[in-house]
Amino acid sequence: MRKEYDIEKLNPRKNPYTRQTKKQITIYINSDTIDYFKECSNESGIPYQTLINLYLTDCAKHKKHLEMNWK
Repeated sequence: MRKEYDIEKLNPRKNPYTRQTKKQITIYINSDTIDYFKECSNESGIPYQTLINLYLTDCAKHKKHLEMNWK
């Protein structure tokens, strides 16, 4: 590595993912649900947390509403 770099020659560019920033939260999810996404993760090769995020993003994008029946 060099001791110094010429910053003007580095050709800086904007980060294409800056609009897609994520926020860390704490959420309690049933073990069965996590196991399901882990199985999907093994099949697809995509980390299970990413799969959960993709699923929730799709729900929000398509404005899906959960239909629940409390009996």
